[in-house]
Amino acid sequence: MNEKHIEQNLRKAVKQAGGWAVKLTSPGTAGMPDRLLLLPGGRALLVELKAPQGKLRPIQQRRHQQLKNLGFTVHTINSQKQIDELINEIRTA
Repeated sequence: MNEKHIEQNLRKAVKQAGGWAVKLTSPGTAGMPDRLLLLPGGRALLVELKAPQGKLRPIQQRRHQQLKNLGFTVHTINSQKQIDELINEIRTA
């Protein structure tokens, strides 16, 4: 399964859970996560998508840490299992 397929599966799963998986584009700010999940109840999560063996680049690691320091939740997803776990977390929160 490649990153594009993982991204498609995430979008579908979030929609089925009642949310919206918005593609993030941030010109001038490298390393931002790929998707902003807008969820019922006014919740928001940031998601970085990777191929199964993909790793975060150093700029992504730094940017994710900056976001976490601000109190945001950033998930890195690289498998269907992780999508399922995230959707379960969304539904039970």
